[in-house]
Amino acid sequence: MKAIIAYYRVSTKRQGVSGLGLDDQRAAVRAYAASTGSRIVAEFTEVETGKRSDRPELAAAVARARASRGTLVIGKLDRLARNVYFVSGLMESKVPFVACDNPHATPLTIHILAAVAENEARAISDRTKAALAQAKRRGVLLGTHNPLNNINWRKGKRNGLAKAVAKAADVRSKARSDSYGFLMPEVHAMRETGLSYAAIATKLNDAGHVTTTGKAFAAMTVQRLIS
Repeated sequence: MKAIIAYYRVSTKRQGVSGLGLDDQRAAVRAYAASTGSRIVAEFTEVETGKRSDRPELAAAVARARASRGTLVIGKLDRLARNVYFVSGLMESKVPFVACDNPHATPLTIHILAAVAENEARAISDRTKAALAQAKRRGVLLGTHNPLNNINWRKGKRNGLAKAVAKAADVRSKARSDSYGFLMPEVHAMRETGLSYAAIATKLNDAGHVTTTGKAFAAMTVQRLIS
């Protein structure tokens, strides 16, 4: 009998306790298990806050699926299908997965959907920039060029550099979290056991993981992830 590892998602702690939405996901996974003659061997529930991109329960579910050679069955994929980092992480894990709300979609088609959504977001950003440029050509004062914004100009100049540095660090940190969120619990666990960065990189490479550029992990890459 094929093993199934169930993964559920709820958006708030209150929803996780009350079971709103969770019962439907469980019912969908159980129906899938019954229709395929499979057995649910473990269940993981992610309580998402919208403020973090790492998903420790997903990482645990992927690890369990890999260890038991089972299939990861996602109760509700919906908006996650538009997150290219999430989908790429699932594909890189090399664990077979099925989404109950889109059971006929393959990993490839889901990845294509995520790429299309990312492209749409980029197009919206480009249109916004074009509209601002057009407004500027018409003589509309934007940003710091607007006299109303010059009141705090000197103060902004003093701390602007510090804010820019902090913002850049936040962006880099979020990018790492988005790309490698599903790996971080495993990486931190290995580090806590005393493994060196080089040893962790070796284990990640042996497990078939690669960086977002498709290259093998190195000690410096792991150090940057943890820091």
